[in-house]
Amino acid sequence: MSKNVNIDWANLGFDYIKTDLRYISRWKDGKWDEGQLVEDNMLTISEASTALHYGQQCFEGLKAYRTKEGKIQLFRPDRNANRMIDTCRRILMPEVSVEKFIDACIQVVKANEHFVPPYETGATLYLRPFVIGVGSNIGVKPAPEYIFSVFCIPVGPYFKGGMVPVNFNISEYDRAAPYGTGAAKVGGNYAGSLYPHELAAKKGFADCVYLDPATHTKIEEVGAANFFGITKDNKFVTPKSPSILPSVTKYSLLHIAKEYLKMEVEERDVFIDNLDEFKEAGACGTAAVITPIGGIEYKDKLHVFHSETEVGPVTKELYNTLYGIQRGDVEAPEGWIVEVK
Repeated sequence: MSKNVNIDWANLGFDYIKTDLRYISRWKDGKWDEGQLVEDNMLTISEASTALHYGQQCFEGLKAYRTKEGKIQLFRPDRNANRMIDTCRRILMPEVSVEKFIDACIQVVKANEHFVPPYETGATLYLRPFVIGVGSNIGVKPAPEYIFSVFCIPVGPYFKGGMVPVNFNISEYDRAAPYGTGAAKVGGNYAGSLYPHELAAKKGFADCVYLDPATHTKIEEVGAANFFGITKDNKFVTPKSPSILPSVTKYSLLHIAKEYLKMEVEERDVFIDNLDEFKEAGACGTAAVITPIGGIEYKDKLHVFHSETEVGPVTKELYNTLYGIQRGDVEAPEGWIVEVK
């Protein structure tokens, strides 16, 4: 680490911390400029920007990890880059190429290297790439200009006292619409989830489970994360739907379950009435990797999976393997790790 930063690594949460430099690139006249690192963390945009009025914006989330040897590595940034391309296409924003996306992330990590937490802390450097529509435009149409930016913040380990299962209830609200933007990582999906989350939290749950919007019979997502279950005959199962966000973590776990743990894997419908088929369940995403699900309340009854207090053995092995790959302790599949040099 080249500079000393006054950070209590052991007590980091998931809060905004202004780091030294962030990357910014502007799209104008049909092309992106080269982009640059800047100190200013404030954006000045037109009051008529489409990002403010019509939700023409998207974002990604990924992490940089410091290994035991002191190297810094990104985990599957190409997957985030491709997902951002898909989102940009869906809401008519110019695509950011995979090369530009990864280069921007590497530049930001290198420029803020002293903010990458030490290996032994379990903390990481969280990267937030985003694209917003800007420029003076009040009509309901794509923006005349765009900004692509990446900033970073050091964040603490999600489970400070070790992984603990949490409970969820079923939301009567929909997270996405059939043929809507559920598979795109746009801010509107998250804005719409704030109220259902608050209702679940007031009842003592960690968050809520969203069912498919068409029939309300199938599990789609768990809060802002993807669902998975381990069946009693040891299969890794995760829901399949065109309105689920394609989680980088979920597809990594599918690969790990199949190739590392030698399990059968299935992407298929997961009916809420069939919770009994699972001996373990979890929610997965960038922030926590895996959040073990203790139980799901459905029809006023709490269905408990493995335990409300103990993490199931398969969930624990999946977590340890994936987290080990991310931190450089377990050999990664080819192409999963990009070293920041």
